[in-house]
Amino acid sequence: MSETKLTAAAKETVTATMCRWAAGLRYEDLSQDAIYQAKRFLLDSMGCALGGYRQHDVKIALEVLGEIAGRGPATVIGTGGRVDAVSAALANALMIRCMDYNDIYWKQDPSHPSDICPAALACCERAGSGGKELIVGLVLGHEFEMRFCEAAFPGIRERGWHHATLTAFVSPIVAGRALHLSWEQIQHAVGISASRHCTLGAVTAGKLTMMKNTVDPMATQSGVFAALLAEKGYSGPEHVVDGKEGLTHVFGPEWKLNLLTDGLGESWRITQCGMKAFPTEALTHTPISAVLDLVKTNDLHPEQVEKIQIRSLARAADILSDPTKYDPHTRETADHSLPYVIAAALVDRQVTPVQFTMEKIMDAKIRAQLRKVEVVADPEIEKVFPALQRVIAKITTTDGRMFSKQLDFPKGDPRNPLTDQEVEEKFGALAEGVLSAGAQKKLKAAIWNLEKSDSVRKLMALMKADSQKKSAEIGTKTKLRIGGKGRRKAVLA
Repeated sequence: MSETKLTAAAKETVTATMCRWAAGLRYEDLSQDAIYQAKRFLLDSMGCALGGYRQHDVKIALEVLGEIAGRGPATVIGTGGRVDAVSAALANALMIRCMDYNDIYWKQDPSHPSDICPAALACCERAGSGGKELIVGLVLGHEFEMRFCEAAFPGIRERGWHHATLTAFVSPIVAGRALHLSWEQIQHAVGISASRHCTLGAVTAGKLTMMKNTVDPMATQSGVFAALLAEKGYSGPEHVVDGKEGLTHVFGPEWKLNLLTDGLGESWRITQCGMKAFPTEALTHTPISAVLDLVKTNDLHPEQVEKIQIRSLARAADILSDPTKYDPHTRETADHSLPYVIAAALVDRQVTPVQFTMEKIMDAKIRAQLRKVEVVADPEIEKVFPALQRVIAKITTTDGRMFSKQLDFPKGDPRNPLTDQEVEEKFGALAEGVLSAGAQKKLKAAIWNLEKSDSVRKLMALMKADSQKKSAEIGTKTKLRIGGKGRRKAVLA
């Protein structure tokens, strides 16, 4: 090879390598396990979206989109309305995300890769694609989102940034591939989206607001918009990851960028992602599991409990038990409050969407338990993270007894996954009141047989609400069995 060619090869950006591989990926390249997991995560995500469709923040967003969204080829879950791909991606991603119940991956950084799923849905609809192309998009979203979570040392969350920053790099890859863009166009889309979408960690610090669950959907929206621009010839910086004033330059100090590209296609990250058995922040899952086991096994009741100590990571103590978490007044603060979820587990012996209505959050019996919960940062636990999400839960009773349990990972972790039946039960509980039993059955069958579908549009048509039940919020009566005005508004109807 000539010196000129060697120099050119050495200068290829990491985004070029990623986008070249993504553009060439075929359904036939995927492993059977990756295909199976893609369908499981889609079913789980659509359950979350159907539950999310009834949440207050989604209703607000749909009202605003009713004013600004244009008619287009992409379907909005729940309403069945057809709008532009950018608006559909935002609306559907917010529905998936808003209950904090969708999938979870946490290495150096946390993420919820299924937040990107709506980019594949909207762009596959726009392209007129079938189920196999959607599966490729789902696998791609998990592949690169999870790899970005592994690449920074320490993770960008530890530096004060939110993981939506990383989603803005991945969503344009998913959208671009679904639109059948060339690898060069996908690379431009990454540059367009990622260069203007860095998200402050403030959205998950202290008192939490609706933005906690909105920033990642906005990053997915950004990726779809960027892909549409790139399709028409718009350009973006190629060096947005590894060049001057790119991600690694600005965010420093240490990045292992080889983790973004090493072994692409040899194994599939989607097979290593976890699902949530509880609608709460990821680091609460292991302590919830441990406390529920202690409470149920020993038949403990709130009046018998003097203290519950949770030994966990320093970041759990920082993020999940600061002073605002001992006095939650919003769903977003409550589902990120370790004292609240442990108090709810003690009182109700479950942590489901039922526990995050305002009535429950302000319930006197639950609030009386909050100060019993002590969260301790344990340096020994820090040493085994992220390989293990270890916690040690200790319950001391008023008569001096002590019960203790150590858990290394929660239910839903790939090492202790939800069964297909549990995924279906979760889906059914969330879809109740939105889809009738018959509609749920059709949608589940379509997802389990996704590779046989010739139309993503037909799949999306199965997600229009048809239930006669009315409820202001999901979960008011449901218990899970596992742990604008005027003409434009018609666009979303």
